[in-house]
Amino acid sequence: MMTAFKQEVTVQADGVLEIRSPELKPGTRAEIIVLLKEPIPQRTLLSIIGTGRGCYATSAQADVFLQQERELWDK
Repeated sequence: MMTAFKQEVTVQADGVLEIRSPELKPGTRAEIIVLLKEPIPQRTLLSIIGTGRGCYATSAQADVFLQQERELWDK
């Protein structure tokens, strides 16, 4: 027979959940299901475009690279 145990907890740093109860005996096997009270915010692709660090420190460096690539295409 399966016994249900319900306890509301707060997620700690690094996603850690801590459950304590004298009803829970050491060595007893348990399956945990986490039901969140608030939805997890979803990031869209549009929300992250432009937020990353670029490959080039300046636009001039990017222009030099592109010009070199164009010259290779012409060969």
